[in-house]
Amino acid sequence: MRAAAELGVAWVLVILGTVLAMAALYGWLSWRVTRYLVTDTELRIRTGLLFRRSAHLRLDRIQSIDVTRPLLARALGVAKLKMDVVGSGDNDELAFLGEAEARKLRAELLARAAGISPEAAPEAGEAPATELYRVDGRTLATALALLGTGWGMLLPLAFLIPFMWWGTTSVFITIMVAVPILATIWRSTVGAFLTQYGWTVAESADGLRLDHGLLQRDHATVPPGRVQSVRIVEPLLWRRRGWARVELEVAGGGHEAGLLVPVADRAMCAALIGRILPDTDIDAAIGSVRPSPARARWAVPIWHKGYGHGVTDTVFVARRGRLSRTHTLVPHAKVQSTRITRGPWMHRLRLTDIHVEHGANGTVVARLQDSERAVAELTAQADRSRLGRRTARPERWLT
Repeated sequence: MRAAAELGVAWVLVILGTVLAMAALYGWLSWRVTRYLVTDTELRIRTGLLFRRSAHLRLDRIQSIDVTRPLLARALGVAKLKMDVVGSGDNDELAFLGEAEARKLRAELLARAAGISPEAAPEAGEAPATELYRVDGRTLATALALLGTGWGMLLPLAFLIPFMWWGTTSVFITIMVAVPILATIWRSTVGAFLTQYGWTVAESADGLRLDHGLLQRDHATVPPGRVQSVRIVEPLLWRRRGWARVELEVAGGGHEAGLLVPVADRAMCAALIGRILPDTDIDAAIGSVRPSPARARWAVPIWHKGYGHGVTDTVFVARRGRLSRTHTLVPHAKVQSTRITRGPWMHRLRLTDIHVEHGANGTVVARLQDSERAVAELTAQADRSRLGRRTARPERWLT
């Protein structure tokens, strides 16, 4: 019986090795038949071995181009390009090119998207960049630990696993319950550290460049003109140290998780946001926030104190959260529409929610505001948006 078991394990290993080898061979052959062509108006990509796929990407519709280098690709000196194009549901990829070729092609495509002539674009090269900030590894590790999203789940897991084993005596069920929780813990701790390690923000003519990753290196560019909203997140245990995280919503998406910087002190956060919203005083924007009226406690007990709303000459500001406080800034020029809502109970309390929708298909809500103020804000915000669009900066690359 023991010999049969060993033979069964051997067969499993042989089958697994064969499947992996065939998958690797198929991937290599698919890569070998991949072709691309840059014309005057578009990038054409043809991929697939058994199932052929052709993509025609208009150069003037390119939103962002990211360079990604997984661990094995770094060892082999290759990289892939991830392109986000207006009107395309998914990011199109071109994998794998030599690292130098990938960077040269990316620079040419960005130059073409900026309107540089096809003859001059190949020689334009990558715009020089100036480093603005680099996240220290120790600071990142401490910040992730203080979030508590990872180790906070260890206690429930330590209770749940013995309970599942006692209730079912099934190893399979216990593992199936534990694995998703362990995966969540991994993503919020070690996985986040590996992804955000060495996070660097640099400034160039084509926008803010983000480089990060320990095992897999990612290189993304954020065109400031396409940023639709900025979120300043201050978790409870970060505030004493004066730390915050800055997140972005960009038309077309593109970069990792919408992050501008995973952790930095408030002064650095304000300086980096100033590169995107140069006419906005961040301290004045946050200082303009007024809390919800005291009667809002009858609508949302305790947590109502976390809600607030403010406005400056350049941005609409909404605040939410008490444990993790978030200020969301939406430039007036990016506001697509504004509306107000309230239910029967909020109507009785004379409270209204103000909804502001922007160009990244997102909505920012200032909750539990005084109804009279909300109605006045509805009209005023429409006027601010019209004025903001007249003076807004261009959204094109390198402009």
